Formats: sequence, C-alpha cells, structure tokens
Amino acid sequence: MGRVLGFFVIAVLAACSPKPTPEDPETFLSRHWQEPIPAQGEVPAGFTALDASLAPESCGQCHAAQWREWQGSLHARAVGPGLLWQLQVMDQAAANRCLRCHAPLAEQKALLAQQMNWPARPATAPPSYVPANLAHEGLVCAACHVRGHRRFGPVPGENRPLKGSTGHGGFEAAPAFSDSRFCAHCHQFPESGPRTAGKLHEDTYAQWKVSPQAATQTCQSCHMPNRQHLWRGIHDAGTTRGAIDVALAIESRQGKRVAVATVRNVGAGHHFPTYMVPKVELRFAAIDGSGAAAAIGTRVIGWTVDTDLKHEIADTRIPAGGTARFEVDVPAGAQGELELVVVVKPGEHYERTFTQSLQRAGQWPAAALPPLREALARVRSAEYELLRLRRPLAAAARIAN
Repeated sequence: MGRVLGFFVIAVLAACSPKPTPEDPETFLSRHWQEPIPAQGEVPAGFTALDASLAPESCGQCHAAQWREWQGSLHARAVGPGLLWQLQVMDQAAANRCLRCHAPLAEQKALLAQQMNWPARPATAPPSYVPANLAHEGLVCAACHVRGHRRFGPVPGENRPLKGSTGHGGFEAAPAFSDSRFCAHCHQFPESGPRTAGKLHEDTYAQWKVSPQAATQTCQSCHMPNRQHLWRGIHDAGTTRGAIDVALAIESRQGKRVAVATVRNVGAGHHFPTYMVPKVELRFAAIDGSGAAAAIGTRVIGWTVDTDLKHEIADTRIPAGGTARFEVDVPAGAQGELELVVVVKPGEHYERTFTQSLQRAGQWPAAALPPLREALARVRSAEYELLRLRRPLAAAARIAN
C-alpha cells in the first residue's frame, strides 16, 4: 500500500449482466478487495458520462434512496477533519494504510497524492469520470460496487425483483454482499495487524463469529436493515439503546450501601463497544430532597489505551451476550435517590488524542491546525445521554458477604 496508482491504468472489461450462478463469497471477495484496489481504467464503449462517473451523486440519479441514506452515514464522512489533519503530518506510506479503508479507490488516493504533493503522485490530470472532490467523500458507492467500470451488487431478494439492465451495462449479482465477510475487509485487521496488549485494534468480525448472533444474523442484518445504506452504530442513540439492557440497584454490604449498575449486551453481535475509540460512561449521583445532585462516582465501559497505542489502561468491554457489574460506594449520609446517567462518547479516544495534539500545536504544519481543531469540536459534539435511571436510596437489598 506504499504507492498510489496512476489514473491511466488500462483494464480489460467484460459486459455487465447478472450471472446465473454467482461464485462463492470467499472467491469473489479475494478478488473484489484487492490490495490495492486497481484503477478503473478505460471507459467501455457505449458508456455515457453518467454511466462512467464515480461520483456518488451520479449513482443517486437512479439509486436515490441509497444515495440519500449514504449521505447521512459515517461512511460518507470517512475522510473528515480527523483524518485530514493527520495526512498533513504523515508520509505517503502511512497515509495509504489509513486510506485502505477511509478512501480505498486508486482514484481517491491519486487525487490526495496530488493535493498533498506526495512523491509518488500521478503527473496527469484525472479522467473525466473522476470528480475533483472524490477523495474527500470517504467510502463512496464505487468503493463497494464498482471494479473496472463493472457494477456489482447483492442478489435480488423476493421483494426486490431484478429489473432490466439499462444503465452502465447492468450489474453482476454476488451473494458476498450479504455476507459478513464483505465488511471484514475494513472491520477486521489481519493477524499481523497492529495490536495493544496483544489485542488487535480492529477485531469486530472475529468478535461476531463467536457471538450468539452469528448463527442467525450478519453484520448487514443490524447495520443495513432492509438493505438500507445507514450503517448506524454507537453514534446513534437508537442503535445503542437496542444493544444493552441496564439495571440499577442498591446493595447493602457490612453496613455499607453500594450502587450497582448491571449492564447486559443483549443486542450487539460483538463487544460493547467493539474497539478502543468509543466509551460509555456510567455516572452515579445522589439526588437530595431539593433535587440537587452530588456525584458519587463514574465507571467506564470500553477499551482504554494510551494515545500512543502502546499500553492498555483498562478493558471493560462486554462481549456479545455477556453481563458486567459496575459498582460505587454510596456515601454514608446520602439521602433521597440514587441516579445513574449513561453517557455515550463515540469518539473518546480521539478526543484525548486531538487534545494532546493541540497542546503540541507548534510541532505541526500550519495547514494541519484548522482541521485538527474542527476534528476535536466534532468528537465532543457527538457525545450524548443515552438513559437515566433512579432508585430510592433507602431501598437496599442485603447481600451476603
């Protein structure tokens, strides 16, 4: 991945039409997710400018619902200020390791190489089917659906009959689009991938494989319901609320009261949360008769590592189907109610990283600072309250020591 392909690679193209017997997912995916994905090459004869275009809005001319859903997804923001400021301080090889998933098309990498003035950059302008802003649009439609100007998609379902092939020569149906292995290209690092405390930084597919959901659900079942291009996860309150069940209780031990939050991972088909970036805070407080709140403790659900990714601080993630208890002591004189507020911080690790980076602002190129500041503002604004529970402090179940 240490080089960017030129715009002028020539590809041998075949006519696009649904195959009567699609190949098995493993074979298809080994070719579909090549490292790197080749440039599209020469436009087939008879293609219009719309047929050849890699612009998501061009796809939206016919696939309006999918384009509209994609626009609101994190995939559409995969090249945001959090990545752009880092590209200012990375070399090309390191950048391409990030772009492997954030902007995987050869055409996207080529555009960024020209914009960043990297050594291995195309000397020629992009072809007409490559829009100037393609590199900044993240995981675009073509990243999953276009190879060598051929279109690929899922096998039509019972309620989605195959329509006549009119644009871009039709498409080739592939069962792999409904297989969790399709998502694993980005959501599962190889065994040789980066680790902290022996744990892969991205291990979601492997977590799913050993989950209770693996027998009946795929990644697409939850994150692309009814084939919607939403990919909602922990940034979305509704998705997060469906992943966990939370109970609050007060226990008595040796004359002391203990606040206990029991959290069950009932809906996520992987760890909750799955990797190091998000955190979920459990904030305990005592509420007196006037309604005033006094904080009594905070516990964190998540995998916390240092910003250099070298040392693990804690790992309190909850495996799929698992349960965890989080406890704090209640002050002896506290009266009124016990309150638990569950707060989701989808970008907690980035918030720490960006904050520390801004403290070293003098080390970075001036062009890196505006996107760095914007990235920090965005991760902070993504925080939200998921739920709030209360219990009378007088009610304490006695627990044997």
